[in-house]
Parts: sequence; C-alpha cells; structure tokens
Amino acid sequence: MSEHARIRVFCVDDHPLLREGISAVINNQPDMQMVAEACNAHEAIEQFRKHKPDVTLMDLRLPGMSGLDTMIAIRTEFPEARIIILTTFEGDVEIQRALEAGARAYMLKSMPPKDMIDTIRQVHGGKKRVPPEIASNLAEHYSDERSPLAKLKCSPRLPAEIVTGISRTNSSSPKRL
Repeated sequence: MSEHARIRVFCVDDHPLLREGISAVINNQPDMQMVAEACNAHEAIEQFRKHKPDVTLMDLRLPGMSGLDTMIAIRTEFPEARIIILTTFEGDVEIQRALEAGARAYMLKSMPPKDMIDTIRQVHGGKKRVPPEIASNLAEHYSDERSPLAKLKCSPRLPAEIVTGISRTNSSSPKRL
C-alpha cells in the first residue's frame, strides 16, 4: 500500500508509554501510519497544523488545556478534523460534551487494540462510533428534560402523527396538516 493511501494518524496523550504503545499498534497496520505525537494542548495544535492528519486520537485530560478544549481549538481552525476521544473517563457528561463539540468517536483506553483500529477506519470512512457500553451509559443518563421532545414541548405522539399525516399526502410537496 502506498504512503498516500495510508490513514495518517495523530496521537495526543500526556503519557509517553501510552503514545508509544498506540504508535506501535498503528504502525503495525498495513493501511495506517502514525504521523505525529503530542503530549499537551499547545503541541497538539502545532502538530495538527503541521501534519493535518486524517484521524486524531485525543486524550480528554491534558496539561495546560483539556483535550476537549484542544479539540474545539483544532476544529475551529480545521472543521473537517476527525477526532476520536480516547480516555479513561466514561462519565455521561464527558461523552455528551465531546460529541456535541464534534468528536467523531469516543473510546475507552481499556478497550482492545482491535477496537481502536476498527474505530479509526470507521471514522476515516466518515462514520461516527460510540461503543455499545458507552452508548447505553449515555442513554441511561440522558434525562427526559434534555430529550428533543421535551425541548419541543410536545407530546410523544405528535411526531408519529406528523409522520402519518405526511405519508398520507402522497405528494412530493409538503402539505399543511
């Protein structure tokens, strides 16, 4: 596989042993290449500008500035940046904030390397990924007050009524119900 066809990965974590381990796993893949590593927010932003990786693995807890704020800074300058949060934190608040800020995936450091590799490939392919165990944790803590229906201040039956009404129109142009 040519260098140009390889997925260019960037790892941001303040633990050298973890960065080196991730780098070894990435560089062992025929379709991936670790192009840069950073240990703090300032370095992460600098290295992202220099290498413009295809996929970035970002720790949430970094010295100087959080991984979330670092991701926001990078995505402000490079909105197309595909960032995977790779962390030990599985709290629903961190997950929600990361996804709302534009993270393409959320992975726990305790997950097998194969899952990380699969996630990198999926994110590179334009998909988003949240593993089932994290998604169920997020769903459990997602209260009714924060649901889209609560924000609309409508009954749960209303969307079904709208869909039913629209499907009965048999027209390509919407009709007022």
